Amino acid sequence: MGLAEIVTRIRAAEAGAGRAEGSVTLIAVSKVQPLDRVVTALEEGHRVFGENYVQEAAAKWPSLRERFAGVELHMIGPLQTNKAKAAVELFDAIHTVDRPSLAQKLARLAEARGECPELFIQVNTGEEPQKAGILPADTDAFVADCRGLGLPIRGLMCIPPEAEDPAPHFAMLARMAERNGLTGLSMGMSADFETAIAHGATHVRVGSAIFGARDYSA
Repeated sequence: MGLAEIVTRIRAAEAGAGRAEGSVTLIAVSKVQPLDRVVTALEEGHRVFGENYVQEAAAKWPSLRERFAGVELHMIGPLQTNKAKAAVELFDAIHTVDRPSLAQKLARLAEARGECPELFIQVNTGEEPQKAGILPADTDAFVADCRGLGLPIRGLMCIPPEAEDPAPHFAMLARMAERNGLTGLSMGMSADFETAIAHGATHVRVGSAIFGARDYSA
């Protein structure tokens, strides 16, 4: 499909939802993708990328940032507390703040560094036992706790259950964000980003539709 087509579809979805052009940020998910595909996207002018693993991002991005100015890197995978220090030094935004211990660790790091990446709280909208995230009923309190720690909470993030219609999950996340005065909504992936945009997504996370299928055996 490719980067240009995804951008065209995002702009069309913005217009269809009556939203301003450019109001949605495309996070190109480059995890486990061959370097040449990532470089191609950079050469085409794209600058916002998402990674799932701190170690992989640390190996890949410092040298790419030297070659390409203005790269913005988003952590979109689960973040282990013991990798938090490396993550805050590497990423411009972290989308997976999903538990009090991680929030407390990030707050300590932010205080020591004097700065912090933009943060999104991951909400487990489907209440799936195997999935990370704050439960919907606990989200308001967790937002308040994070603010009490001085953390720069930009918005909320979700990954709807695979077998379900994502629209109610996106609508729920949008309501929770609005109720808490949060403007960021990180939701929507390759299969459902247009639906997410219709429900107010500010950040969509698209990987395989841009870069092609991932080869995890590589």
